Amino acid sequence: MKRSVEVAIVGGGVIGCSIAYNLARLGLTDVAVYERHYLAAGSTGRCGAGVRAQWGTEMNCLLASGSIRRFERLAEELDYPSIEFKQGGYLILAFSEVQMDQFRKNVSLQNRLEIPSRLVTPGEARRIVPHLGAPDLVGATFSNTDGHCNPFKVTDAYARAARRLGVEINTHTGVTGFAVEHGRITRVLTNRGPVACRHVVNASGPYSQVTAAMAGVSLPVYSQRHQVMVTEPVAPMQDPMVISFTHGLYCQQTPHGSFIIGLGDPDEPKGFDTGHTWQFIADAARKIAHLLPPLGRLRVVRQWSGLYNMTPDAQPILGPAPEPSNFWLAVGYSGHGFMLAPMVGLIIAQELLGQEPEIPAVKHLDLGRFARGELILEPSVV
Repeated sequence: MKRSVEVAIVGGGVIGCSIAYNLARLGLTDVAVYERHYLAAGSTGRCGAGVRAQWGTEMNCLLASGSIRRFERLAEELDYPSIEFKQGGYLILAFSEVQMDQFRKNVSLQNRLEIPSRLVTPGEARRIVPHLGAPDLVGATFSNTDGHCNPFKVTDAYARAARRLGVEINTHTGVTGFAVEHGRITRVLTNRGPVACRHVVNASGPYSQVTAAMAGVSLPVYSQRHQVMVTEPVAPMQDPMVISFTHGLYCQQTPHGSFIIGLGDPDEPKGFDTGHTWQFIADAARKIAHLLPPLGRLRVVRQWSGLYNMTPDAQPILGPAPEPSNFWLAVGYSGHGFMLAPMVGLIIAQELLGQEPEIPAVKHLDLGRFARGELILEPSVV
């Protein structure tokens, strides 16, 4: 393991690996990633792996649509066999006129940004997903460029490409602290010894606040469990991801036939619990039987939990911390970090290198926006 690097990245999920690759691609190869377990061991490997551009704020729309364009060519760019990117679309359901009003605003914004989403009637929604139930459905939105891919393969593709360019990736290497002198981090302290550095990037997902605290930075974020279950595989029957903000649920069929079903719980306490419960299965089964009745007869084969790292406005925190001045933040994705990883990796790399970011307005996602009261509230979060 190197004892001195230009950039030390804390976190070996898809965000950390994307940043490492983009730094190397732009010419800075003296980079090291530190992951306390194995790559994608945290939120990346536990996510639902959906990718959508149907958001309610311009910032998330730009980050997500830019990422989708990169996902479409990522395997070729990274010289990787397949990331299993399936663009079956997203069907987002509305169950009230108030919700439909918000969806109309969302689609207007998305279309202005060249995202091919559209409003659909309940009848059109059932033509897109013939087994859709939900007799109380009011309407929906749909975009056929949304989809899902394999988070382990995406992370591996970034990591392999980064290594080929000279990046050092250290697994089973936990960061235990930082040495800070005169307002800058001078060394990263790990369980394998200290490493001198010029910059540190916090890409530690649900543990971002823990990593930041070691540098003396307080983040307005918290982590929260979200549970997921997987059914037995069946013949292909559902192309799009189906989402209901009303029910806090998303459901997609994977390429090998299983359905992945995720469910948010508004009463879930803050914390780092990644256990799972039978109550989740019961609640998810009841809601699935209402929304997608045939799925209610499928057997559940396993379940797991992952952590969302939530910010007050459900938008990420990107860019340098005020102090230490060489401490960079790529955190707080509020459950949608995987789908933003291609653009976030590029933007953080560009900013760290002193270049103009691909999306200039991303500078508004700095940590200081919370103190300034300049929150950018995202209305479309499961």
